Amino acid sequence: MSDTSLTPRVRFAPSPTGYLHVGGARTALFNWLFARHFGGTFILRIEDTDFERSSEEMVEGILEGMRWIGLNWDEGPFYQSKRLDLYRQTAEKLIASGHAYYCFCTKAELEQRRAEATAAGRPPMYDRRCRRVTQQDAAARKAAGEACAVRFAVPEESTTSFDDAVFGKVEFANSEIEDFVLLRSDGIPTYHLSVVADDIDMRLTHIIRGADHISNTPKQVLQYRALGAALPVFAHVPLILGPDKTRLSKRHGATSVMAYKDMGIVPEAFRNFLALLGWTPGPAHKDRELFSSEELVQLFSLEGISKSNAVFDNDKLAWFNTEYIRSYPAEKLLPLIEEEWNKAGFTPERQREETLATIDLVKPRARNLKDFASAFRAYFSDTFEYDPAAIAKFLKDETVRALLIELGARYAASPEFTEGSTEQILRSFAEEKGIKAGVLINGARVALTGQAVAPSLFAVMVNLGKERVVKRLSTI
Repeated sequence: MSDTSLTPRVRFAPSPTGYLHVGGARTALFNWLFARHFGGTFILRIEDTDFERSSEEMVEGILEGMRWIGLNWDEGPFYQSKRLDLYRQTAEKLIASGHAYYCFCTKAELEQRRAEATAAGRPPMYDRRCRRVTQQDAAARKAAGEACAVRFAVPEESTTSFDDAVFGKVEFANSEIEDFVLLRSDGIPTYHLSVVADDIDMRLTHIIRGADHISNTPKQVLQYRALGAALPVFAHVPLILGPDKTRLSKRHGATSVMAYKDMGIVPEAFRNFLALLGWTPGPAHKDRELFSSEELVQLFSLEGISKSNAVFDNDKLAWFNTEYIRSYPAEKLLPLIEEEWNKAGFTPERQREETLATIDLVKPRARNLKDFASAFRAYFSDTFEYDPAAIAKFLKDETVRALLIELGARYAASPEFTEGSTEQILRSFAEEKGIKAGVLINGARVALTGQAVAPSLFAVMVNLGKERVVKRLSTI
């Protein structure tokens, strides 16, 4: 079953050895969409048994990233560090049933044998020597205090296979799977044991995760069968690559989800962009790219997941961001913009209604939310900086500056101050002075906004109001 005949229970299980990265966020999103589509349960599990590298700071970073994208979970977060008894009990069950055994080989011995195997041209796999120790002898040695790990006894013949909802039937020769460690000698579980014990205990129906886990899956399938548990549906999603078609990494730019928040990306834009990395909504929507969260939930299915790797295109993300900013009403943008203002230590000097009108005026030109605290400051405050390149291009001529001062006086004397009247005054003034209107338009734009590019100059004038316009034209 590629979708579900049961109400699905799925999970996102990050390791807090780093912040939430793009690949993990996409996995979380796919699980969330699948659960929401079928009215299922989305579980958050923190795989924090790497005690040296895991930290509370990283956990909070993961939770913060998920909240920013809008991925609310139904159960959890559960912490593997608090579930060690379950893993040890599971290992004991496998030993009792003969599917696992105690391994007394030391780290030094294992390293030496791997080196010898490599030198001889053999795969550096465990040679299964402790598998030949009888259960009675092994139990006696363990009871005597000899350090030991627990290994799974992989069948030596045949193959292990599973049906993947994305890649179809996947099969591995058992001869290529070594007897892997379940429990280390210090009692800490490996990933292979803890993930299966948890997935069974949490009654998961589907395992949706990155394709880099395919090689782990046969080891987990073997444990499911040894424990007499039904297999979940596995769906391995394609990897995310950088523009050079290598696996996405820091050399391609930011990989942490929260770094995109810091860049001024709108969360819904990021979610929409992320959803389309390796998934398509079907032929009926092949020409669309913008989808609301509700539409993504409605359309999502495992059938839409591609087998091909996805490419993370920063330019495409920037396009999504501009589209979402343009589509947002000012009331929805304002709290996001206020976050940027707070970070920049900036306080707008306009009333709320003026602020909302100004956001609507400038948002079509916004590349990201940070623009509202940088390039657009002049619209919200009289304290702003001028772009030196714009000054050099349009206001280096003192004659133009003098004309703008005179133009400001004309506006001050005008009883009317509308888009139509401000344009008529400027064009009549340019004709009177024998210069092109564009010279005054370009100069006035820089004087009023500090930038060479802006919305319609006359809409900007009306938005700023007569007093500000006259003042800025007179003091440039």
